[in-house]
Amino acid sequence: MTDKLVFRIIFGVTIAVVGLVIILNLMPKPDVMPDILKHCPMLNAMLNGTCTVLLVSSYFAIRNKKIKLHRTLNITAFTLSAIFLLSYVAYHAFGKETLFPKDNPMRPVYLTILISHIILAALVLPLVLLTFYRGLSNDIVKHRKIARWAMPIWLYVTTTGVVVYLMISPYYPF
Repeated sequence: MTDKLVFRIIFGVTIAVVGLVIILNLMPKPDVMPDILKHCPMLNAMLNGTCTVLLVSSYFAIRNKKIKLHRTLNITAFTLSAIFLLSYVAYHAFGKETLFPKDNPMRPVYLTILISHIILAALVLPLVLLTFYRGLSNDIVKHRKIARWAMPIWLYVTTTGVVVYLMISPYYPF
């Protein structure tokens, strides 16, 4: 594959994912959510937390020149993030938005974390995909340049995903 085709695929996937999330949040929700989907928020937090550990471990692995371990940890984090995305989409297709109480003094903190999490989650997707492409195609120089940005942003997104869950979970209606 040429770089041009890969960039087009990454751009297309990013637009499709972001568009799907926007559409799901705008769609009317059914009155009843399947019981299995009520576990998605906790599953998502667990997946994010696991990805956080994997990303930190991956960083230390590459610093110690353990390239195979670094690759395995990142592929695992990527796979878990893909599972997260499927779970997130399933939940938001059926689940009504849970709002943080307006009278809670922590609301500005929650909204700041949530908004930064959402924006950076959208921005990190193409960076992660491009970093993976460069790493898997053994273009290490370009992989490193992109990973210097992608890894800390991805780490922030996975960490704040857990924080957002912990802050909003007392207000879920189930």
